[in-house]
Amino acid sequence: MKTTLCALVPALLLLAAPAFSAEQADLIIRHATVVDVEHARTLADQSVVVRGADIVAVGDDTVIARQWSATTKVEAKGRYLIPGLWDMHVHFGGGPALIEENKALLPLYIAHGITTIRDASGDLPAQVLAWRGDIRDGRLAGPQLFTSGAKIEGIKPVWKGTLEVGSQADLDAALLRLKQDRVDFVKITDSTLTPELFLAAVRGARANGLRASGHIPMALTVQQAVDAGISSIEHLDYAYKAGVKDEAAIAADFAAGRIDRAEANRRLDAGFDRDTAMAAYRGFAAKGVFVTPTLNGGRILDFLDQDDHANDPYLAYIGPKLQATYAWRVERAAKATPAQVKARHQEYHQVAAVLPMLQQAGVTIMAGTDAGFLNSFNYPGIGLHDELSLFVEEGLTPAQALSAATRAGPAWFGTLDRYGGIASGKAADLVLLDNNPLQDINATRAIDTVVLRGQVYDRKALDALLEQTRAKVAAWRTAEG
Repeated sequence: MKTTLCALVPALLLLAAPAFSAEQADLIIRHATVVDVEHARTLADQSVVVRGADIVAVGDDTVIARQWSATTKVEAKGRYLIPGLWDMHVHFGGGPALIEENKALLPLYIAHGITTIRDASGDLPAQVLAWRGDIRDGRLAGPQLFTSGAKIEGIKPVWKGTLEVGSQADLDAALLRLKQDRVDFVKITDSTLTPELFLAAVRGARANGLRASGHIPMALTVQQAVDAGISSIEHLDYAYKAGVKDEAAIAADFAAGRIDRAEANRRLDAGFDRDTAMAAYRGFAAKGVFVTPTLNGGRILDFLDQDDHANDPYLAYIGPKLQATYAWRVERAAKATPAQVKARHQEYHQVAAVLPMLQQAGVTIMAGTDAGFLNSFNYPGIGLHDELSLFVEEGLTPAQALSAATRAGPAWFGTLDRYGGIASGKAADLVLLDNNPLQDINATRAIDTVVLRGQVYDRKALDALLEQTRAKVAAWRTAEG
């Protein structure tokens, strides 16, 4: 029987065809349970493929395993993979003598799964701007860093390291300086800044294409700041103030000098009205104004009578000069009378009760700690997990709290196309958890692996980061005698 040439062709082609080769990547995380934070659901037995600093594929493990190979593999064993955590309110400062102690805080964020931080201004703006570039360019290990640079303030404010503004000309010069520094947003505070210049600063930031964040002067209503274009309200007590029925009258009386700050605060504490608050919060949501509650900082100070934090194990990671900056708030709290302590406790709970109202009104809540110098026992790294626990304690669901720490920050910066999810094209900033954070928010504390810009930190590497800072702090303590 003769074999024709036509019959041989398919066989020859089959022999000539190259064997299928998988695409090459740098990293594959296999058999992970991916947490879809946006939709509050989990996807089992997924693989995530990383090339450089990018996720390039996500899908069913059996399919991905056939299509991809990688130089590094992480076996998740069903653990829960979330987007990297963001702390949207941190501080670095204390003066030039504390630069190295502040720098030693950066590894603490990575070790706690925090892949991005937003510096809300201290008194080391030039140093923080330099760190931002060094981290971006790979010269310094640290989380992605956004910063406001120097804050805008009035003349001779209580806060150091500020751009002092006493006139429109001063404000114009300050905004020009911030644009030259290529800051990521503008921070405005109210120690001595006049109400008129505060509003002008908010409008000026917006006119220069920058988001404005800050504290709102007592002589203004929160609505005036919102109307001027403020993008995020820092600290929950300002959101509480917006829910006070006669807020405008209190602001006017304070501005005219008819009442002092203590009396203004007394009237604010007594004047909260739920209907007024919900109307204001729906207005926040309509205008895209976010709120960063920083609950943990307030809780620590308000309950120092119950916990003086003298035996906190985390103090081993905080430099002695940074710890010394805690003293002024501790000393101030210690002078409170029993009646003032009781009022402090009541005020904390009164303000914290606003949190679920904001969520109900559709306001985007951002997780931020206020951690750093001055803010006593509010620790970089672990503080964010404490903040999320408080969010749930005060009425948010674990899914809502997790979203506040993974999606709210990117939403504020307009980068949800890059961050806040696990999908092809997103940044390879990831955290692998032992347990499901949608069921228990405290699961964010049990970290197996962190991936930051595509670099893998397993548990051993994360512990090494902690030990690195601990060893530096121990050496500084020895040097101080």
